[in-house]
Amino acid sequence: MKTSQISGFYKLNVKERAQIVKEFAGLTDDEVRILQSTGSLNIELADRMIENVVGAIPIPLGIAVNFLINGKDYLIPMAIEETSVVAAASYGAKMTRSKGGIFTSSTDPVMIGQIQTVKVKDPYRAKMAILEAKDEILEKANEQDPLLVSLGGGAKDLRAKVIHTVRGPMVITELLVDCRDAMGANAVNTMAEAVAPIIEKITGGQVILRIISNLATERLARAWTVVDKEAVGGEEVVDGILDAYAFAAADPYRAATHNKGILNGIIGVVIATCNDHRAVEAGAHAYAARTGHYSPLSIWEKNEDGDLVGSLELPMAVGIIGGATKVHPVAKVALKILGVKTARELAEVMAAVGLAQNLAALRALAHEGIQRGHMSLHARNIAIMAGATGELIDVIAERMVKERKIRMDRAKELLEEYQRKT
Repeated sequence: MKTSQISGFYKLNVKERAQIVKEFAGLTDDEVRILQSTGSLNIELADRMIENVVGAIPIPLGIAVNFLINGKDYLIPMAIEETSVVAAASYGAKMTRSKGGIFTSSTDPVMIGQIQTVKVKDPYRAKMAILEAKDEILEKANEQDPLLVSLGGGAKDLRAKVIHTVRGPMVITELLVDCRDAMGANAVNTMAEAVAPIIEKITGGQVILRIISNLATERLARAWTVVDKEAVGGEEVVDGILDAYAFAAADPYRAATHNKGILNGIIGVVIATCNDHRAVEAGAHAYAARTGHYSPLSIWEKNEDGDLVGSLELPMAVGIIGGATKVHPVAKVALKILGVKTARELAEVMAAVGLAQNLAALRALAHEGIQRGHMSLHARNIAIMAGATGELIDVIAERMVKERKIRMDRAKELLEEYQRKT
């Protein structure tokens, strides 16, 4: 039976870790080579993905272990340059296993396409006329993507509203489009373009913008977990985590960093699968501010047994088809490692990773301070930047951690000292 609960995974060398992932996900030798080749993005392919290409930049790809989501074990590929994030996600996931892991749900993958109409003399009458023409507008939208419609997706509903701006009143029509397993930007934008002439005719106004919204409030992913109080270090630590959460709930300056910690985990998976991390981040932060007060995306509580209870909800516009997800060779392997079958499953896994990441960060803050977790890996980076290679990287890092002097000048001093000895 496959399990993501792998003790000492971080102690293995790269080849040993890759072998475990290969067996877990059923990777081929070629797929393992793609994972381990920092130049795995062919330059000709890169030149077709974006404009003005001159090269590519590799980002470390790690595997977070210990994830049990809805009773299923997952290995989580994460592409990120920040130290401690993969280790923290793994540790957070390990703590959640104490009461059965993380549980998730999601709404249908519905995105919002907005059509902005200006210069409307009677905007409220126009709004009513748009709603009356709903069937005609939806039919026109769905003509643009018969394949999506045949798969059960397509434009499902329509909304209209009047907003008041510094440029006067505007009528905003919103298409609600079920994008199935795609993120959906191309499909939604195409539909919005197609219905614009109908809306202009109905309103007598001028359509300006026709574009998807990244505040995907109809496409939510949710994750929740109960963590045994002893798994986090006792009820005193639980209370410390609740105090840290209360700080974030009351103060947007703290909430921004709290949410950044959640996104540390989510965005690592988003990048690994070549989804749109700008869209996910924009949607998450806008969702956190939807009440007029910027708040934490997660909520932490204590149940009657004194155990820690966490939940997370946020928009998650991600896909497993379209865009770079099915083009980039590493993204294709990352999806195979995850083993997700639908965009909804991918979104739920990402929410679970965000919750585990948040748990690990809050525990570190409440129990031992965030720097302790970062210190060792940060010291290694400083040693490398100072010019250390091979075994000297770890030797110098350990010295700096022991001295609590993790600085470039000290790393250079130690490097010179060891070099003189040899």
